[in-house]
Amino acid sequence: MSLERLNERVSTDLSYLAFGGKEWVIPKRHPEDRVYDVVIVGGGQSGLGIAFGLLKERISNILVIDENPEGQEGPWVTYARMMTLRTPKHLTAIDLGIPSLTFRSWWEAQHGAEGWEKVDKIPRGEWMNYLRWYRSILKLPVVNDVKLSRIEPLERGLHRLQVEGTGIPSGKLLARKVVLATGIQGGGEWHIPPLIKNKLPSRLYAHTSERIDIEALKGKKIAVLGGGASAYDNANFALMNGVAEAHVFVRRQEMPRINPIRQMEGSGMIERFPSLSDADKYAVMSHFFKHNQPPTNDTYERAVSWPGFQLHLGAPWLDVEVAGEQAVVTTPQGKFAFDFLIISTGLITDPALREELRSVEKHIARWSDRYEAPAAIANSLLDAHPYLSPGFEFQSRDEEGIDRLHGLYSFNYSAMVSCGLSASALSGMRYAIPKIVSAIADSLFHDNREEILNNFYGYDEREFTGTWPKEAELAK
Repeated sequence: MSLERLNERVSTDLSYLAFGGKEWVIPKRHPEDRVYDVVIVGGGQSGLGIAFGLLKERISNILVIDENPEGQEGPWVTYARMMTLRTPKHLTAIDLGIPSLTFRSWWEAQHGAEGWEKVDKIPRGEWMNYLRWYRSILKLPVVNDVKLSRIEPLERGLHRLQVEGTGIPSGKLLARKVVLATGIQGGGEWHIPPLIKNKLPSRLYAHTSERIDIEALKGKKIAVLGGGASAYDNANFALMNGVAEAHVFVRRQEMPRINPIRQMEGSGMIERFPSLSDADKYAVMSHFFKHNQPPTNDTYERAVSWPGFQLHLGAPWLDVEVAGEQAVVTTPQGKFAFDFLIISTGLITDPALREELRSVEKHIARWSDRYEAPAAIANSLLDAHPYLSPGFEFQSRDEEGIDRLHGLYSFNYSAMVSCGLSASALSGMRYAIPKIVSAIADSLFHDNREEILNNFYGYDEREFTGTWPKEAELAK
């Protein structure tokens, strides 16, 4: 099969599903501008999948915006530095149950079934190419070079989005529903320890989420702080591109070995997580956070195979200082001087850190507002996560916020405690996207409940036009 034939197959499959049927949502009018039923912020895998899900539900007055240039959405060609995805290749994500839209179909159309068998894990760059194809073949309404700066509630179920960039000349959008499909960092911010931010100039370090001038580091000696998967991705990437030495510093005495995601993928935990009690949800995520996702075996082996790789276990950074053009790191094992530091310390989730939520953040309920965890598992990082509905909608901590938050959804890493590995892992998207799509559709329906019901009760279009036999005889 060629890619052209696959495109035809996708079109046929969608026609069998009556994709693109008549819109049912009653439009909302506003004198200021067009009102979109849904605006999705983020054109990466989550945003594209949700847009397709909404179109399947005959909700077509939608728009997807992304701050990046076309083809560079998400992390895959910017700051992601792994060789392959970590998710097992057989797990599906944003195809929403349509075989011709799976990555496997796209891959086999170009490389055949034997080519698929040779794949161990999906190459990172090829995943991005698949997403570009997915957006194109489905004709999803994405506008690039648009950055959301602020969400301003106007009334219940209507929000003004202040945006920046060239994609929306007016600088604003009106939307009934807003979905923040903003990826791993979209619920807070990347974390750089104050010790580093306060004592070192920015020229000497960068977080793994940032663009790094790898050419300038050729022949240099660098350090990576962190023991998770991205630390080894970055060490391997640096060494592969000419860095002389890459030292990985891990606080723990032993490498993390257990990846709870693998257990969750086959146990029903991912798809059924939303049905758990708050106590169970919190306990599961507290346990999950204890097991920092380890590197894949192939990533680790690639990294340690370089002569310039060194691993330091039980080596938290106690102090950092500037020494000429280098950064000196103090650990329990002594002092080390480096030309550059790469910080792989994850992120902090808290709606208060998001500029776009500044107008509504004070109303957003956190887990600390709704659940008091037992002291043995209490975790301030979990407590700061927003407390979301099963459909990913923000919940209010006060009466005033109920109307202001109506129609605002968080489909990013911050949904983890409330909705599990949904927006934060490919393995959860096949279950999570239908949930948020259904929640949005229900909300749009109930927003217009009275008019929809009145239209139903007043419907009098005759479908049956035949006559009874007795009436036919009288007519002779």
